[in-house]
Amino acid sequence: MRETVNKLFYRQLVRFSITIIIIPVVFMGVYLIVRWMAGQTIWYGDEPLWLIFSWIRSNVAIVTAVMVEAGVVGAAVFFLRKPFAYLRRVLEAAEMIYDSGDNIIELPAELREAEYQLNQVKMELERNARAAKEAEQRKNDLIVYLAHDLKTPLTSVIGYLTLLRDENQISEELRQKYLSISLEKAEHLEDLINEFFEITRFNLSNLILEESRVNLTRMLEQISYEFQPMLAEKSLTCRIVAPRDLMIKCDVGKMQRVFDNLFRNAVNYSFEREEITFSAIDTGEEIRMACVNHGNTIPEEKLERIFEQFYRLDSARTTGSGGAGLGLAIAKEIVELHGGRIWAESENEEIRFMISIPKR
Repeated sequence: MRETVNKLFYRQLVRFSITIIIIPVVFMGVYLIVRWMAGQTIWYGDEPLWLIFSWIRSNVAIVTAVMVEAGVVGAAVFFLRKPFAYLRRVLEAAEMIYDSGDNIIELPAELREAEYQLNQVKMELERNARAAKEAEQRKNDLIVYLAHDLKTPLTSVIGYLTLLRDENQISEELRQKYLSISLEKAEHLEDLINEFFEITRFNLSNLILEESRVNLTRMLEQISYEFQPMLAEKSLTCRIVAPRDLMIKCDVGKMQRVFDNLFRNAVNYSFEREEITFSAIDTGEEIRMACVNHGNTIPEEKLERIFEQFYRLDSARTTGSGGAGLGLAIAKEIVELHGGRIWAESENEEIRFMISIPKR
């Protein structure tokens, strides 16, 4: 748009300059023609035209200055009207940006670039509005699911604790079973409550990096070790493929959260008795990482939305896997805050999450 404005400015400036040069030339030409025509006529000295012509000839300098100034003012008004007309059209078009609907902004041919950019802004705003509305709807649906799911484990905990309180002659084996179930349901209840806090933290967080250098390989090994209980439940194994002491400069706490989300996602959506591989290499300009697991192939249309807030691969909420649909959205925000990018690929029952972080 700046280029369009510059073109219009210089175009009007050239036209105005040419007009300023032409005005005195035209005036002098008219004056000479009138003088020549007056010389071809016999005057008696009392004609009105002769009196006017005589006065002009006697004050030619003043008349010329006045006429030139009037011409300059007239030209300025004429040439300024067009930019102000363009400005008015652009302001009217700017108001249309916020109008809902598919109305296309139309401007004069000279403002074709501005018309294109305003239409791009309008479409981008409409896309953002739709995305925000969809995210809000997904969030509301998620809260409804969570509120419903809270009742089930809570009811179970209350029921089993009531049995333990009221049954005096209960066997030790049955008591341990009831306690085990109550503990399991209470832990699940804690997970659901944490999801509520996760939603709140995501909306209120203002991420600021606190960078330091850390051994990436050891960080990945430590995180994979912490996931051993979850891996064991599905008979999964985890393999770290990275140089022994690969260093990276990052916000350690936030990057740990990224890796935690990727590991958790890989475990939740892996087939049983498979291997999860997390690799990292130094390309010289960036640190590139990949988390690979084997599970159901993710369709292309879902891969494009997998990093959206509150988006879950399983639209029907299950208690076995998945969370609030914020893990990958938060991971994307953290990676991009480091100046990197994250993306997903999936084919032939393989799911691959790729991360690249520029070296600093």
